[in-house]
Amino acid sequence: MNKIYLSVLALAISSTAYAQKSDGTVKSLVAAEKAFAQKAAKDGVNAAFIEFSAPDGIVFRPNAINAKKYFATAVDTKDLTWEPNYARLSKSRDWAVTSGTYMAGSDKKTFGHYLSVWRGKDGEWQLVIDLGAEAVKPIKGKEPKNMFVDPSSTYSPKFASAKDIKAATEIIYGTEKTLNTMLKTHGVHAFSGFLNPDARLMFPGTETILGKDAILAFNNRMIDKINLKTTQADKALGGDLAYTYGLATIDYKTDLRESFNYVFIWERQNDGNWNIISQIFTLAER
Repeated sequence: MNKIYLSVLALAISSTAYAQKSDGTVKSLVAAEKAFAQKAAKDGVNAAFIEFSAPDGIVFRPNAINAKKYFATAVDTKDLTWEPNYARLSKSRDWAVTSGTYMAGSDKKTFGHYLSVWRGKDGEWQLVIDLGAEAVKPIKGKEPKNMFVDPSSTYSPKFASAKDIKAATEIIYGTEKTLNTMLKTHGVHAFSGFLNPDARLMFPGTETILGKDAILAFNNRMIDKINLKTTQADKALGGDLAYTYGLATIDYKTDLRESFNYVFIWERQNDGNWNIISQIFTLAER
């Protein structure tokens, strides 16, 4: 069984350089995330993102942009704090996802969710995708419990050609295409066939919504139609986790339409199908 940490990990971080190291464990991933936040508090958000982002890493401001390029000229701040409450590693031990809550501002504080995708390279964790969405202030005692999951085994193909990787990624594109087709024909109820029982949804203006049933209830209550336009997909070499991101057009039941950037995290099931384990949406540029 997966080793799941349901309490706060005691992480001794002696330096940012040490904490950023990737040793193929969820402990090193959470340490890197915390060191990332410490760097932002000490030296500013710009310096933190420039140091921790991969060369091809992206953020959404509000739409996708290279992280290093954006933070080279962005207005800087130290008034941003965050804490992970969820972390998962692929069996390949070099591909991971974290999510949690953040707080921004000094006098007037705002709150939100974030989701990040990480790549382990050259012994360090590098930020590949970061997307946040404003939300309500978490209710004390009702925040999601920490869940930091190490994979149950290790697997990474020694010889994976570019053709093999492309073919594997096409499966993820195809899965999301099927989901989008079903959303057009069956409405938001189509998500019922693509959500893990323990899936989580981070949507602007809400608390994190935990569990398939709660997500479906939220969708049925709020959303009339949703259309997905996939921008990019990537799959871990371990073959068990993947992400997609793109643009979602949502028609609410109140006759309002809005556009969102989204990131979905997918997990391969024992039967070979792929289910969504995490979703985050944030308003896109209008």
